[in-house]
Amino acid sequence: MTFAGLNYLAIVIAAVAAWLAGAVWYMSLGKIWTAALGKTPEQALAESKQPGAYLPFIYTFVAELIMAWVLAGLIGHIGALTLRGGLISGAFCWAGFVITTLFVNNRFAKRDWRLIWIDGGHWLLVLLLMGAIIGAMGA
Repeated sequence: MTFAGLNYLAIVIAAVAAWLAGAVWYMSLGKIWTAALGKTPEQALAESKQPGAYLPFIYTFVAELIMAWVLAGLIGHIGALTLRGGLISGAFCWAGFVITTLFVNNRFAKRDWRLIWIDGGHWLLVLLLMGAIIGAMGA
């Protein structure tokens, strides 16, 4: 399903896959991530019961939908419409824009180094998945 040169089905599938992968990532690293944030399990549980606690999950999906759309435009623009080309494009976007930004923001805020590795690893997984799906399906 292409429209204006983009495969919107690939974009939606990439965003859904990224969102699900993020859920698995943070469920498996949740205790370490929470500790790196400086929160106790009790604090995290209490926060999860607050009104609107579900909103970050919606924001994440919308952000990943936008990321997939932009990545599809980038992959299509450079002509890397293959699985390999998508993976390389995703990796380059992560290395050039995501991990560098996380590093700077977290170091200025003097946050725990584990946050850079956990969050950075998540976004690497997300961009590689998106790139692979979009590249394989055609942007």
